Amino acid sequence: MTSFCKVALAGLVIALATSCSTRKTDKIYTETQEQLHKLLKDEKQTAATRFGIIKNIAGNMTNVGDYTGAILFLTDWVENHPEDPYNAYWLLMTANTYMQNDAKPLAEYYFERIINNYSDLTIKDNDGKKHSVHFLCLQNLIKISKTPANRISYFNQLITRFPLDINITELYARLAEEYEKEGEWVLALKALAQFTAQEDAPTIQIADIPNAYTSAKQLQAFNNSSKDWTFESLEELVTAIKAALTSYNPTKLDSYKSKVNFFNMSWKQDENARTAQENFSMRAFMRGNRIRFADNLDPSSTPTEAYLRTWGWANVSVWYLYFRKVNFPSDPDIHGNWEWAGIYYGEKL
Repeated sequence: MTSFCKVALAGLVIALATSCSTRKTDKIYTETQEQLHKLLKDEKQTAATRFGIIKNIAGNMTNVGDYTGAILFLTDWVENHPEDPYNAYWLLMTANTYMQNDAKPLAEYYFERIINNYSDLTIKDNDGKKHSVHFLCLQNLIKISKTPANRISYFNQLITRFPLDINITELYARLAEEYEKEGEWVLALKALAQFTAQEDAPTIQIADIPNAYTSAKQLQAFNNSSKDWTFESLEELVTAIKAALTSYNPTKLDSYKSKVNFFNMSWKQDENARTAQENFSMRAFMRGNRIRFADNLDPSSTPTEAYLRTWGWANVSVWYLYFRKVNFPSDPDIHGNWEWAGIYYGEKL
């Protein structure tokens, strides 16, 4: 027999073996499903036994990739058996099947339907751990929902109903973000207060919310302040500061500085470092010196941030005065104003 014939024969044997194996597997699957359906029709089955049968039928379908069949089977069962106490679980399996196939809008519909229309259930996973069906739905809804109003509802439900099963500190921070997106500033500040009141808030690290605790405390401090140091325009602020420098008036300069979160640091220093927040009077650094300033703002300035180069100060001669636009939508009279927010020491890097 030639080498070619040997290879061809080997390929044929493998193909036949594979075909036979596939037919055998298909036959076992079909027989198993038929047997399960027959058992399901037996009205003498207990609720617990019926639960296992339905779960196996749907599970077998998804295992062979028949996702449409599994969804139709589960949803038909729920529709035709409204009295079944496990209907919330069958719809959870439906939603999870949609999630497996990246059909998130349909999955969201079923997760929502479970929470709004069915009593909660406690189920066990394969490892024997117990889970609330509503809790699992809310966790998934948080992941896939893009609507702030809906996410606010989900966060509040998790905080209210499952406080021991979640990181409540993180959820308060995320809830505040969603309230901000909706323009619910009073509720956002309330959520931030609940966040900062948690014992682990100063040290928690939250993905996508850098420096969460520091930012929250700064916003709270600004909200509780007089805010009387802000100017309606950048031009008015810069003009006032130049006038105070020209007339050698440190008292005026001190009054123009932000009374909340004002920083003074080198370009490499962290704004949140303790030394960057230390308060001081301008007088100590002006005594005996003539302070000068650039005619125009630094070219790196933007519509929301600006820098003015000054020189002649004690210790480090060059200071860049940093101005920023106030982002505080909860107070329309202040939002969009400008404040002198800090000082950078030395030439720009």
